[in-house]
Amino acid sequence: MYRIIVLRRLALAAMLLAFCVVVFGAYVRLSDAGLGCPDWPGCYGHVTPAAAAAANAGTAGAPLHIGKAWREMIHRYGASTLGLFILVIAGLALRWRRQPGVPLLLPLLLVLLVVFQGLLGMWTVTLLVTPLIVSLHLLFGLTTLSLLWWLWLTLRRRSSNPWSGTRSAQGGGSTAALVRPAALPLRRLALVALIALIVQILLGGWTSTNYAATACPDFPRCQGAWWPPADFRDAFVPWRGLGVNYEGGVLAPAARVAIHFTHRLGALLATLLLLTVSLRTLWLRREGNSRAAAVAVLAALALQLTIGISMVLRGFPLWLATAHNAGAALLLLSALALNRALRRA
Repeated sequence: MYRIIVLRRLALAAMLLAFCVVVFGAYVRLSDAGLGCPDWPGCYGHVTPAAAAAANAGTAGAPLHIGKAWREMIHRYGASTLGLFILVIAGLALRWRRQPGVPLLLPLLLVLLVVFQGLLGMWTVTLLVTPLIVSLHLLFGLTTLSLLWWLWLTLRRRSSNPWSGTRSAQGGGSTAALVRPAALPLRRLALVALIALIVQILLGGWTSTNYAATACPDFPRCQGAWWPPADFRDAFVPWRGLGVNYEGGVLAPAARVAIHFTHRLGALLATLLLLTVSLRTLWLRREGNSRAAAVAVLAALALQLTIGISMVLRGFPLWLATAHNAGAALLLLSALALNRALRRA
């Protein structure tokens, strides 16, 4: 049992660190520090920006901005530390694989994912913050966070229920049978809501990486209209070739309006789905985990909508834009917890 407890605590620490890395990564992107160090993995060929500054490592084409460089490198240090945490978890899971209740597939999947994240981080710099790469970097960062959250929930359940997956000592049946999973329609609705949220998060990443957040400076209308003039054809071109520096954005205003407006429409759809499945869960279920997860979804949804609307009304301050990314991560974790609770005893 102590092995599961050790893994659970490591998974919790890694999950909290992953949350910080994701949110700080958003801050780096939003503060235009993504190219603060134009090489990888170092900064102008040095381990720290201070060493780069001491060596006068900046060039005319890429001058050293010490504040941006530190933000970028702190994000890299955090991501590297997260990778070490995941390697330790996977190593212990591999060593203790014969211990009942110790998962192996999920830690190994996390290792592959964090390696791919490292490659995306490198390509983010070397491909000059290409929107497709940066959006994928955000998406897989949230995937890493989600899998660590799922791992912690799995280990938490197994450590709190020593009879998990075995026959009950008294009742002759599995303790998991004490609570039935939710009805199939409710589980399907929760899955659809989760998929809609993931698409919406990807749209948010596309909005941010194309510098389209300020394209609709009013709310609830956009550019003073309920359906503003927009260029949807040019807004969602995934790849525009190599050698283009995307810092500051390259799209015309009409294309940025199309991206922002699509993000708002996606927010409306995701909100309706999450609201519906949460309220139906509270109406139909009496099981504690399902109800707690539904309440968490409603709370995270209210927080995220408040941040999003306030961000527009207050002129897109950096701290609110960063909080909007944190709110998206919290909403994703709560939606995952709801899906898990509806499917498992």
